Amino acid sequence: MQTSARSAGAPAKGLSGSQTIIRGLDVLEAVAAGATSLAALSETLGLNRSTMHRLAATLVGKRYLSFTPRVGYALGPKLLELGFQARAQMSLPRVAREHIEVLAARSGDTVHLGILDGSRALYLDKIAGNRRVEISSRIGEVQPLRSTGLGKALILDEPEARWRELYEYENREGRRYGVSLDTWLTCMRGYAKVGHALDLEENEDRIRCVAAPVRDAANKIVGAISVSSAAQYMNDARMRKLAEDVRDTARMISLDLGWRDDRR
Repeated sequence: MQTSARSAGAPAKGLSGSQTIIRGLDVLEAVAAGATSLAALSETLGLNRSTMHRLAATLVGKRYLSFTPRVGYALGPKLLELGFQARAQMSLPRVAREHIEVLAARSGDTVHLGILDGSRALYLDKIAGNRRVEISSRIGEVQPLRSTGLGKALILDEPEARWRELYEYENREGRRYGVSLDTWLTCMRGYAKVGHALDLEENEDRIRCVAAPVRDAANKIVGAISVSSAAQYMNDARMRKLAEDVRDTARMISLDLGWRDDRR
C-alpha cells in the first residue's frame, strides 16, 4: 500500500478537524492493541475502508504509524521520539508536587516524596504541615527502609527473601531497631496486601507516618509518598483514615505517570 504526499498531509475526507484528531488517536490505540490490517482497523473502529485508508495514510506520512506490505501497520518512530520527550518532562518531583501540596494542606501534616536509592530511601521533596510538629527529615537525605513508612512502601513489591536481606543489612550497619525480624515480616506481608505501610514510632521517637507507593506505566514502584506527624495526632483511627487519603494521592500521581487502574 502506497501513501501519496497529498494523502499523507490531508485530513480524512468527511470528518471535521476534531473528529479527525480523535479518530487518529483511536487508530493508534487500535494498532497498539494488535489491529494491523486495514480490514481489522475498519472493523475495530467502525469506519469504511476508504476513510480508514485516508486516516492511516495521514498517520504514516507523519510517522506516527509505519506500514510494511504483507505485514501491515505498526506504531511509528514518531511515537518513540515523543515517548522519550514525555519521560524527560515527567520527572517524579514535578509530577507529584501539586498532589502532595494538596495532601499536606488537607491533612495539616508533613508530606514526603522519596525514591529507592540502593538500600536506603532518598527524600526528593518535603511539604511541611501547619501543625507545630518538627519533623527532622531533609530533602536530599537518605533514611533506612525497614523503620520508615516511606521506606517500607518503596519495597512492597519485593520478594520476602529481599525483605530479609534488607532487614539484616541494617543490622550489620549497626542500626538499632526494636522490631524483630519475624514481627517485621508479618507486618510487611500485611502492608503488601493493603497497599500502604506504617511507621509506628520506629524511626523517630513520637513520630508516626502512613506511606503508599507510586507506580509508573509498567506498574513498577518508582517512588512513595508519606504523611508524618506527632503520635498525639496519629491515633489508630486517624491513621486508617489517612491511609485512604495517602493511597488516593499516590494513585493520582501514578495515573499522571502512565499507570492504569486495570493493572492492579
